[in-house]
Amino acid sequence: MHIRLENLSFAYKSLGSPSTPVLRNINLEITAGELVGIAGPSGSGKSTLMQHFTGLLKPDAGRVLIDGRDLWAPRISFSEIRRRIGLVFQFPETQLFEETVFDDVAFGLRNLQLSADDLSKRVQEALRRVGLDFDSFRGRSPIYLSEGEKRRAALAGVLVMNPETLVLDEPTAGLDRHGVLAVSQILRDYHAAGKTVAIISHQLDLIFSLVERVVLMKDGAIHFDDSARELLRQPHLLEAAGLALPRVFVILQQLQQHGVDDVKLSAMLKRFIKA
Repeated sequence: MHIRLENLSFAYKSLGSPSTPVLRNINLEITAGELVGIAGPSGSGKSTLMQHFTGLLKPDAGRVLIDGRDLWAPRISFSEIRRRIGLVFQFPETQLFEETVFDDVAFGLRNLQLSADDLSKRVQEALRRVGLDFDSFRGRSPIYLSEGEKRRAALAGVLVMNPETLVLDEPTAGLDRHGVLAVSQILRDYHAAGKTVAIISHQLDLIFSLVERVVLMKDGAIHFDDSARELLRQPHLLEAAGLALPRVFVILQQLQQHGVDDVKLSAMLKRFIKA
């Protein structure tokens, strides 16, 4: 799947108040098989941008193209687009509402007229992908899961639809280190299976440990779009956006100040980022 945004602008409107520009002349492409991070501080427009990918929001100007077709052209099937692009919003576990984990994960499948056996197999595979044992979790109430288990069950509810592209908003927010590592591995595995993954976050340690390309947003505009390695060569851009440098980069700076040579530093950096 190829997603292209052309000169996209958007503002929220409210009665009696002037509109508030949120996105300004955005040009962005996400191609099939990419693993891309969209970084920026709170209020930079990241989450609003995400909602344009599947038509949850309509741009005031510009276009959203999915495989070359205008998302807002006549006879576009939004339901089809939303099956192909899976959106995972911040704290997706708040959207768990069924009585059992099985029913929550199966919810989106029930409109596909699958046999009971096929539906069960799809749910079992989705739970396997997120590291939850089918027999142990299928009958449990989501209410009694740990926060990390809730996050993984919610992810399974999106992965069960097998979307070509997965877009996640702050996927590790509120998780402890174990939860962060678990979710990170899920995303690596999904990308390794040939899928496209876009991670929206202000947590640069997560972004730089996973992605090949970083899009940096500030004040509703894109200020950088290149490799993670190139962005680390321009730390002033992160500082100007109000983002803390990744911890590994700070450590490498300290090692450099203590005389560690550039060859060793480069090898360390290469182990941390993919680009």
